Amino acid sequence: MPGPTLTDIARAAEVSTATVSHALNGTGRLGVATRRRVRETATALGYGIRRTAPHTRTLGIAVTTFPTAWNYTEIAYFSRVVTEATSAAHARGYALTALPAARAGDDSWHSLAVDGMLIMDSPRGDPMVTALRARGIPLVFDGVPGDPRPGDHWVDNDHEATTREVLDHLRASGARRIALQSGSGDEHYARTVTAAYSAWCAERGADPLVVTFDLADAEGRTFDALLRGKGRADAVYAAYDPGGRQLLAAAARLGLRVPDDLRVVCASEDPGYALTRPPVTTVTLAPERTARAAVELLVDLVEGCADTASDCPVVVPAALVVRDSSRAQPAAG
Repeated sequence: MPGPTLTDIARAAEVSTATVSHALNGTGRLGVATRRRVRETATALGYGIRRTAPHTRTLGIAVTTFPTAWNYTEIAYFSRVVTEATSAAHARGYALTALPAARAGDDSWHSLAVDGMLIMDSPRGDPMVTALRARGIPLVFDGVPGDPRPGDHWVDNDHEATTREVLDHLRASGARRIALQSGSGDEHYARTVTAAYSAWCAERGADPLVVTFDLADAEGRTFDALLRGKGRADAVYAAYDPGGRQLLAAAARLGLRVPDDLRVVCASEDPGYALTRPPVTTVTLAPERTARAAVELLVDLVEGCADTASDCPVVVPAALVVRDSSRAQPAAG
């Protein structure tokens, strides 16, 4: 099926075809809002210059979870994936370019000179994926894509099994009211972890207690209502990196002892959690192994290896690293 024409884009964006041409080629004297609207419309319609043969020896990597600008390299998981993916790409003779987030309205996704892209945490309706698919650029996803298609390739952990392992560990340590701090995004990770937690609670006749992750909440105030009162939570699984420190801050403010009054587990690759007081139990999603597998798969796709379809999806085991924050307390006496 042929892609959209300039006329199709002009009709959808309610501008002239000349305006569309200027917006997509970076020419003319257009307002910022007009240029952005045209490019976003083109992306949504699947417009792109189709890629021919590989020639750049360059791969791209980006996180497209949120539509706003944010520095994903500040998060330990993403920084470690980028570092290992760079090493793996170099080993196969490719450069790796890390793209900033929130680039739906500029030229990069329409003219990005790469042979393949590794996309992390792609949500439903991802405009970046739409643009890259339209150009015929091979894609590999870290995590199940929000809009998977037959033939898509991705590397992921078994988040359902990992979530259940964490919850079983907390229950075995003595916790009875276990809460979850989950994401507010629409990526597969947040949806799968939340669904697994809800199912685990239903199997035990427990009410699910879910708090939305807020990156800016350094003091953990989103936990206050959950951690106060007679029916407060006595354990929390924070499914996002800063959640462990947020919980330690909230416990300190509210006078709760960890792990005596509150048990804490956090999904994080930050080695600093081994040095907190108390050290925090973490879930590692094995970012280095994930990155290596994803880059190997992407290069195979770029170079036309025929047997890659049988290797997808690639499942990388996660691991629970138990520390003092979730250990069972000895019985009195």
